[in-house]
Amino acid sequence: MPHMFIFGLGYTAKKLADALVAAGWTISATGSEGDVDFADRDRVCAALGRASHVLSSVPPERDGGRDPVLTAYGADFRPAWYGYLSSTGVYGDAGGAWVDEASPTGTGRRSARSEADAFWLKRKAHVFRLPGIYGPGRSALDKVREGSAHRIDLPGQVFSRIHVDDIVAGVVNALEGDAPPGAYNLADDLPASHNAVTEEACRLLGLDPPPLQTMDEAGLSPMARGFYAENRRVANGKAKRVLGWRPRYPTYREGLRSLV
Repeated sequence: MPHMFIFGLGYTAKKLADALVAAGWTISATGSEGDVDFADRDRVCAALGRASHVLSSVPPERDGGRDPVLTAYGADFRPAWYGYLSSTGVYGDAGGAWVDEASPTGTGRRSARSEADAFWLKRKAHVFRLPGIYGPGRSALDKVREGSAHRIDLPGQVFSRIHVDDIVAGVVNALEGDAPPGAYNLADDLPASHNAVTEEACRLLGLDPPPLQTMDEAGLSPMARGFYAENRRVANGKAKRVLGWRPRYPTYREGLRSLV
């Protein structure tokens, strides 16, 4: 019976763990919903010794870019398979152009993530680069309901996104298909503006969209402003070719409808 050890059982990794348990896997994990304390070295190493697969969803440290998992336990695991949930933020700003796994990384605001991404690739890991993640309890629908949704006046600004179930499907395909290590973009087929997604969420809920504002008028935090500082379209062709993956929700429209 395959046994996966997951570092960081958060929103996305928990969805993956649930799918693997349903398929007969054994799961051990750190994180708020895990069964092992990250700081308990004896228990972590014991679980790693039993694991056939290791996956990390732990982000790097903001200062210095160190990956806490590789720093603390990188010398303690040698599984048959290991993966890392990374971010398409490693590509930085592309001025709205398409990026793929061969595009340069490390030029954007996510320098720490880029370094961690590179460290895992050197370890021959399966690195899944993810754009904006949405799903149950975490989507534009929730923001509209809460009254926190906004529309920013930035013509030509586009982003890619991915439904959490499609991330799970991509990782499972990599596990079951014996895919080679390397980077894989898991993104939907239709990069779109944040405004378009908000407007669709409002339409589905029968509500008027929020007013169009500048970033100053919206009072965005520095982190949110950084989000709007980058503009790119993420290509998913490699995942389709190599993993045999197809997103169940190819655009935000199908994804949001499934959540209503």
